[in-house]
Amino acid sequence: MEEREQAAPAWARRWWARRDTAADWALAAMVYPWSALMIAVAPAGPFGGTALQASGSMTRVLSMAALTFLVPAGVAALVLVRRTRPGWLLAASAVLMLCVGDFGTPGLALFSYAAWQEDRRRLAAWAVGLMGATAVLLGSTSAVVPGAAVTLVLMFQGMPLTVGLWVGTRRQLIANLHERAERLEREQHLLADQAITAERTRIAREMHDVVAHRVSLMVLHAGGLEVSAADERTVAAAGLIRTTGREALAELRGILGVLREEPGEAAPTAPQPVLADLARLIGEWRRAGMPVEWRVSGTPAPLPAQTERTAYRTVQEALTNAGKHAPGGAVRVELEHRPGTLAVTVDNEDPPEGPPAEPPPGSGYGLAGLRERLVLIGGTLTAGPRPGGGWRVRAVLPAPEGAAGGGGGEHVDDGEGANR
Repeated sequence: MEEREQAAPAWARRWWARRDTAADWALAAMVYPWSALMIAVAPAGPFGGTALQASGSMTRVLSMAALTFLVPAGVAALVLVRRTRPGWLLAASAVLMLCVGDFGTPGLALFSYAAWQEDRRRLAAWAVGLMGATAVLLGSTSAVVPGAAVTLVLMFQGMPLTVGLWVGTRRQLIANLHERAERLEREQHLLADQAITAERTRIAREMHDVVAHRVSLMVLHAGGLEVSAADERTVAAAGLIRTTGREALAELRGILGVLREEPGEAAPTAPQPVLADLARLIGEWRRAGMPVEWRVSGTPAPLPAQTERTAYRTVQEALTNAGKHAPGGAVRVELEHRPGTLAVTVDNEDPPEGPPAEPPPGSGYGLAGLRERLVLIGGTLTAGPRPGGGWRVRAVLPAPEGAAGGGGGEHVDDGEGANR
């Protein structure tokens, strides 16, 4: 229904939104001449006719003129507010019927009250009073037989009352259905949120049971090897494994805290890695035996935290893939600061002794997740084999306009030290 309304032309939507107001103005335009005609032609009510006949001729003319123009205008004004104040129209129609014998306006008043008010007892009292008085007035007229009077009452007042009751009941039913639909939609959203929370808790539990336990065992074994080994290189390697495992556990603990969202538990506040942490990352891989060359060109400038974090994750994922699939191969990391963009390129050569017989297991979603990160900030990612052998990962990230300038110099870290 809402889709059809949105697809309708603008003029049709405006008209539909103002249909109630247009109907009220149309009814007011029809009620005005009807009331004026009843006052001018048939001022024969039980009170109005006697009062007018007792007055002088000039007073009678002025009174008739005032009644003919002012009273219908007041009734038409009451028709415009019949949806919010239908009781006023009922009272005015009762006065007109008693004063000038107007038996048509009470029908509109009964319809309006039945359609827009929910007080059925008061409506029944008004209906019995108006319809009974109209029947008595019409029956007392010599020109109308009693049977015809009842027929006129049913046609002019009984039928509008019945239609008004149907309209009011239908309007209440639609409002109840709308309220029920909104309540069901809210309940569905709550159920979906509960399902999401339960699924995230399950994922966190599985990650803790599988990954955290395995990494904890790795850290413990590495610590034991560091204490018991006699070879200095073995001790250094075991220490590096233990340190890396502890950092992985710390990061995993933060991720699990975000997934669980325990009530009353504060979110992890550890700072997220940025470009300034690349030196530490590259230093860790160098200590693990990977030959990494680091090059920075252009003039570095302040970048949004999300851009720096994405650049860091790009280098991290590329180095991880190089360590898995090309162990021992040389790797070159290059950051190019250019006007409006930051380009990150990671090239790795083929391993000197061919690919490992059994590479470490991987999820297969590293580059896919990295590409999603870049798409979120408006960047691009390309990954694939190089023409001369090896593999290349290149990401182009947007930078604030004018935040970085090109040609500001070049810095190369050939592995002798870590530079920030």
